Amino acid sequence: MTAIDTLSQILTDRYSCRAFLPDTVPDADLTRIVEVARLVPSWCNAQPWQVEITRGAATDRLRDKLMQTAQAGTPPTPDLDWPTKYTGHYSERRRTCGFQLYDAVGIDKSNRAGRAAQMLRNYTFFDAPHVAIIHSPAELGPYGAMDTGGFVTAFTLAATALGVATIPQAAIAAYAPLLKEHLGIADDRLILCAISLGYADPDAPANSFRTERAEPEQIIGWHDT
Repeated sequence: MTAIDTLSQILTDRYSCRAFLPDTVPDADLTRIVEVARLVPSWCNAQPWQVEITRGAATDRLRDKLMQTAQAGTPPTPDLDWPTKYTGHYSERRRTCGFQLYDAVGIDKSNRAGRAAQMLRNYTFFDAPHVAIIHSPAELGPYGAMDTGGFVTAFTLAATALGVATIPQAAIAAYAPLLKEHLGIADDRLILCAISLGYADPDAPANSFRTERAEPEQIIGWHDT
């Protein structure tokens, strides 16, 4: 197998895990994931990413705090603005992904309460034993955030290569002030996302589907002159 075939296989194997086993990931493997992910490129080699990883009781405390906050109907206050809207292909892909999840876990599309309960699962980290909070310097603005996005991708791929399941989550970044206070993250950092991680529950219905990807011809614009 060539190097690009290996990379393609890891990318294919990666998916957003929404049901985890309780088993913790060894510190050495968590460190190895970051050791690999840090090799991604960044603007001027600034390497703006930082990651806070919870273990044991720390995961449970943060899980409980986020659930209490979300269930109380606390308005979101993310450091980055949410998308203003999804249109065209972006809207179709978003809707299809949601419907695939609801179908997998047996929630009727008209069941608003069921859909809301599934959304709240984000704040339990889908029962993962670890959550990684990813942040970058506010002074680097969108370029720091863009560079850190590359780190997030590499983090999930390195984890997949080690047999560790992940799910990047923007929902948790909705409560950026809570995360900063709880984890001691400075106010001059931008909370970009969370990554819940651990070992996948292979029997969970939520892990039974895979999302589609656009074909290369839908992505590439060729220019010869």
